[in-house]
Amino acid sequence: MNGVNAFDVTLCIIQMTIMKFTAILAGTALFCSALLSNNNVSAQGKPLELYKFTPVYDLPATSVKNQAETGTCWCHSTISFLESELIRKGKGEYNLSEMFIVRHNYIERMANDYMREGKGNLKEGAFTPHVLQWIDKYGIVPEEAYNGINYDSKEHNHRELNRFVHAINGVAVAQHHRSPEYYKLVESMFDIYLGKLPQTFEYNGKSYTAKSFAKELGFDTILEDYVVLTSVTHHPFYEQVDVEWPDNWNNWKFWNVPLDEFMEIIDNSIKNGYTVCWNGDLTRRCCSCSKGIAINPAPEYFEEAVKFEKKYPEMVVTQENRQQDYEDFKTLDYHAMHITGISKDQEGTIFYKVKDSFGPEQNTITGGYVYMSRSYIQMRSIGILVHKDAIPASIRKKLGK
Repeated sequence: MNGVNAFDVTLCIIQMTIMKFTAILAGTALFCSALLSNNNVSAQGKPLELYKFTPVYDLPATSVKNQAETGTCWCHSTISFLESELIRKGKGEYNLSEMFIVRHNYIERMANDYMREGKGNLKEGAFTPHVLQWIDKYGIVPEEAYNGINYDSKEHNHRELNRFVHAINGVAVAQHHRSPEYYKLVESMFDIYLGKLPQTFEYNGKSYTAKSFAKELGFDTILEDYVVLTSVTHHPFYEQVDVEWPDNWNNWKFWNVPLDEFMEIIDNSIKNGYTVCWNGDLTRRCCSCSKGIAINPAPEYFEEAVKFEKKYPEMVVTQENRQQDYEDFKTLDYHAMHITGISKDQEGTIFYKVKDSFGPEQNTITGGYVYMSRSYIQMRSIGILVHKDAIPASIRKKLGK
């Protein structure tokens, strides 16, 4: 085949791939619009006038950032968690670069998708342990060294970038070959959108590489120091299990524990000064990030409770009904956030203070935080990330940690 024809074929493949994923993304946009609409409808009334919160534990956290038009909650929440860890360890307050990690995650998953013959997951979502994995492999840099916006936008927006990610990988998969030009094209694409990676940078009067900066922060043992956990019954307890969530694209294994111990780990962490990185579902109508509240009403009160006009009893969550919702896809791999505290409402009901990543402007009442009831956390959590020392000794012994 001559060069002109090969170029035409390649161009055609790219065009068809972009059209295909434009349609997929359009559908996703419609879903997100519907979700936001549901949140707005469910939050009619003034829910935070019904709930008067008194802090019980309120741990230090950095400012609320904005992931904007990206599916990078997994990275924002984990970076926020690690920034709180640095404060807890007495290292001071840092603003670390999310997009440094996001770039490496894109490239790693493009390789994964190619080796799966195009059947991998090239969407923007991932999981909290992926951040640990890439810090261990590539290091980390401060936000000022790499803000990840090299295009015409004040905020992050990966809609166009993600289409090209799909298109470029689609060509390589179709040709059953990744040429030297493929690798150059991939690097150039991320340089254009996110900016060139700094080989070295200056910070507080010292010169660093990404790896040396990670070591300076104490992240050289990051994979040993942190533990990811879940609670499902279709896998054995007290083992590392390969969970099936779509965004767990490289099959990271989670420690599986019973629900009561899962909650005990969260509570023990917060009570002892350790924050918690949280993965779970926010698609239910009784969760409104814009209003700063998430509840899990008993089924017989659900339709009334979503109006937030008065308080209703919440559901009693068991391992069994939690698992049923999980298997019925009522609890989805949807969002990641950062638990920084525990509060009580005026009736003594426990709520968790959870930091989101859509900027403080999304909810001026709570400054970008959401108060999640204990029942909601029990039902809608799918995974957590904690420091190993935050796990009660009796549970650590069962995990062999």
